[in-house]
Parts: sequence; C-alpha cells; structure tokens
Amino acid sequence: MKYKTINNKELLLEIAGNFLIDAVCDNLTVYDVIEKIDSLPELAKVRFDFTELKNWDSSILTFLKQIKSHCVNNNIIFVKESLPSGIQRVLELAEAVPERKGIRKIDSSKSTLESIGDSAINFANSSKDMLEFLGEVVVAFLRLISGRYKFKGTIILPIIRECSIDALPIVSLISCLVGLILAFVGAVQLVMFGAQIYVASLVGIAMIRVMGAVMAGVIMAGRTGAAFAAQLGTMEVNEEIDALKTLGISPIEFLVMPRVLALSVIMPLLCLYADLMGIVGGMLVGLFMLDLNFMEYYNMTRDSVSLNSFWIGIFQSFVFGILVALSGCLRGMQCKRSASAVGEAATSAVVTSIVAIVIATAIITVLSNIMGI
Repeated sequence: MKYKTINNKELLLEIAGNFLIDAVCDNLTVYDVIEKIDSLPELAKVRFDFTELKNWDSSILTFLKQIKSHCVNNNIIFVKESLPSGIQRVLELAEAVPERKGIRKIDSSKSTLESIGDSAINFANSSKDMLEFLGEVVVAFLRLISGRYKFKGTIILPIIRECSIDALPIVSLISCLVGLILAFVGAVQLVMFGAQIYVASLVGIAMIRVMGAVMAGVIMAGRTGAAFAAQLGTMEVNEEIDALKTLGISPIEFLVMPRVLALSVIMPLLCLYADLMGIVGGMLVGLFMLDLNFMEYYNMTRDSVSLNSFWIGIFQSFVFGILVALSGCLRGMQCKRSASAVGEAATSAVVTSIVAIVIATAIITVLSNIMGI
C-alpha cells in the first residue's frame, strides 16, 4: 500500500497485491491510514487506486468502512467511485442494513400532535387489517358449511385436546377460588341479617350467568389465545405460512378455521365445568364457615338459578371462544419476522382477547336486561 498526496488536499491510496485476512498488503492497518489522514489538516478528499489489486476478501470491506466512517466524521470526501465496481456493490450491500421489523423506533423529536396523528393512523390501519381478517374468516366459514372445502379430523383433534383436557387443572383452580371469594364477600353482609343461606343464591347466579363464562374466557385468553398467536407467529417467522400460500393452500382455512371451531365448541363445556367448580367453592364456604348443610345449599342454589341464566352463560362462553380464537390467530398472522415479534404477538393476543371479552360481556348484559331475561 502506498500513499500519494496532491497539494495536501487529496490523498491517493494505491493498493496492490493480495488484500486478505491472512496477508494484508504491506502489513499496513487501517489505523496507519487514519493516522496519515489526521496528519494532513488540509485534506479534503480520499481516493483509491486498485489497478494492481489481485485477490481480496471481506477484510477489505472492513478496511474501507472504517476509513469511510472516519472521513465522514471529519468532513472529508470519500470517493467511492474510485473503487472497483464489484467492491462498490458489496460495500453498499454491507452498509444497507434493513430496519428490524417488530422493533419500534422512538422519535423524541415528534410533537404531541404528531404522535396523536400517528396513533390515529396506526389505529385506522389496524382496524382495516382486522376487518380484512374477519372477512376472510367469514368467507372460509361459508365455504366450509357449503362443502367447498374440508379439513381432516387429525388437524382439529390435537387443538381440541389442547383447549379442553389440558386446560382443566387451571380452570378448576381459578373457578373454585372465584366461587369461594364470592361466597366470602356475600357472607360479610348477609351474616349481619342472619341471611347467610342466600350466599348459595349469590354464588349460583353469579357463576352460572356471568362469572363462569368470563373466568373460563380469561383463562383461555391467557393460555390458549397466546398459544395460538405464538404458534402462528413462529410459522410466520419460519416462512411456513408463505409456503402454504405458494402451494395454493389458504392459511385461513388450514390454520385459523380449525382453531376457531375447536375453541368455540369447547368453551361452552369449559363454562359448565367452571360453573360447577365455582358452586363447589361457594359450597365449601357455606358448609365449613356458615354452618349450612349440604341439602340446604343445594336446594337454594337449584331454586335460585333459572334456565335463562344458564343459557345466557352458555351463549356468552360460545362468543368468548370465537373472540379468543380470532384474537390469537389475528395477532399470530400479523406477526413480524423476528423473535421479539413472536412475544409481542402473544402479549397483544392476550390483551385483545380480554378487552373483547369485557366489551362482549357488557353488550350481552345490557341486551339481556333490555329483553328482560
């Protein structure tokens, strides 16, 4: 490697021979070049001459990138046109680092109004994507009931198992504790009037009409909804969904519909189980804390709970199953192609599912009161 200076304003680097990791030209390092550049206070331009260069590898890219960075920091022109065309293309490729998807950049220079506008635009785009996804699911469901496409039972059976048998322990624990808490809260006031027998009515109505379905829905949102998002998100990262599209297989029909159908069928059964465990939890408080006997508690629960309350709870659980499955699949299909995006998709699926459950519960409750049921 040789130096040539022109009027102390232009530095020409002549590189000859082999520029390889094992044998750098003339044993000169990038620090030697930087030291030479710094020794010329009037330097304005750095050029290169590669006419005698024979073999080179990736070490030359590191060499050139460091020199270019030093030139940029010192307001010196780095004449990349003097490089061979092949090295220019590889250097541009090395510098063109794509923005990592799934990681948001925080722009502190934005004003509050700009941030609000960006949030509104993001919300509009998210709503558009959600409506498109729902439309595709509806079309797939119509194709299913019309017999234009079918899926094998081997696809849906593992999903049903994951949503049902594997979820029973956590549903049992949470529902029993919720019934126990409701009984304790009701007993605080009812015991003051000697009406502790009405704890059975309180727990029975609350669990069968609302709480059984809501608790089962929340549990499945945190457990199964997140699992759906993680599964589909991982498939998106591994480009498996793109492979399905290439083969002409609809991801909505092959991946989403089995999950929606499985969870919508299983949720009413989980709701019944949650109702039972909640009543058992309340009964434990009635038997061991309020001195009630089993038949008193059973008869009061049976007389208080109506068939309308039972069907409202079942209907709510069916709706919750659809909402949880759709939320999990939607966030999974929207997942970006990075490891962190899979975790974000799972988190977003849980949040979306719980918000949807709360909104649906409010709507169904208001409609039930308007209809008098």
